[in-house]
Order: sequence, then C-alpha cells, then structure tokens
Amino acid sequence: MSKVAVIDYGMGNLHSISKALQHAAPDVEVIVTNEPEQILTAERVVFPGVGAIGDCMQALNESGLADVIKEVATNKPLLGICLGMQALLSRSEESNTTECLNLFSGSVVHFEKGMTDVQGELLKIPHMGWNQVKQHPHPLWENIPDNSRFYFVHSYYAQPNDETIIAATTEYPKGFACALAKDNVFAVQFHPEKSQTVGLQLLQNFLQWNGETA
Repeated sequence: MSKVAVIDYGMGNLHSISKALQHAAPDVEVIVTNEPEQILTAERVVFPGVGAIGDCMQALNESGLADVIKEVATNKPLLGICLGMQALLSRSEESNTTECLNLFSGSVVHFEKGMTDVQGELLKIPHMGWNQVKQHPHPLWENIPDNSRFYFVHSYYAQPNDETIIAATTEYPKGFACALAKDNVFAVQFHPEKSQTVGLQLLQNFLQWNGETA
C-alpha cells in the first residue's frame, strides 16, 4: 500500500487534511507524524500549516524537520499547503522578517492596505473565501477546470524570483502566485481540503503523481 506522510510540527488542522487525503484515495495509507524516518520512507509527503511563519520556522528548526523537508524535496513528491507553501520560499515579511526553507527563491509579502475592487469597495485582509485559480500547465491540474474556485485564508502571499515556477495565479485585486511548482515540489496558497470537489481532485492527483512535470 502506498503511504503519504502529513508532517506534524504542532501547527495546522491536521485532522482536516488527513481526512481529505483518505477520502481522495481510500487505498492510500495516511500517517500524521513528526518522526523523520516515517516521513523519509513515505512515498509522498504533505507539508500543511496555518498560523504565523515565525512560530512555524522555530518549530521546524528546533525539531530538525526543516532538514527533513529539504531532503524530501530532493527525491519525492512534496505538497505544501498555505503556510506550508510560504515556508518553502527564502524569507517572509511576517514576524519581523523570517528566514524560511529557501526551496523556492523569493519572498512572502503582506497584501497592501487600502486595496479596492473594481467597484471601489475596500478589500478585506486577510483574503478569505472562494476565489478563482488561473492554471499554468502542470499534472496536478488534471481533471480540474481552469478558473475553478478554491478556498483561501491568508494575509501574506508569495513573490517568487523566478516566474517560471508559478503554477497558478489568483486576483486580489491584482494577480498573485497562488501555486508554485518546481521538479517534484508543488505548493498551493489555498486549502484543497476545504475546497470541495476540485480540492479533492487536486489531492487525488497528488497521490497519483510520480513527481515528474512532463
């Protein structure tokens, strides 16, 4: 039986993502763990997260899981979700600037205050709720219609230095990168586990993905 490890570093709704993964692929063994050996021996790894990036990176560094994630990124499919996506970049403005894992070169920045929509209405921060996702070609979008709506909750967003790793964008009100992909690593700002049918399809695609992009 194929095994997927959900990294438990003390932050994130791990029950929600593990339940969604099991629903997406009942024949896959889902384990929630902070044990490096279990993570490194799984066929695929999910790196979720909610909360503050400073607390996240402190927990990862103190537990040794930062190095485990970097090793996973070299040899097997890795899915980052929400804060788990942001932590893959070089640094974040949050928590008085936080150095992150640097798997994707770039920064995480706060939405500008005073943003308005096309009607001139003030946009709320955090960006919360359903929004359309404009896809760039990648195997994980298989059977998901372009411009499908996914569920977001975040105040910061990714600005990668290399635009070729952008796998999808969302507008709020300007376009920002909501998915990044490089080799066997794929990461999303939205929550697939809260995004109903299209979210479950994305998780199913990940659980069938061999890490290749062509």
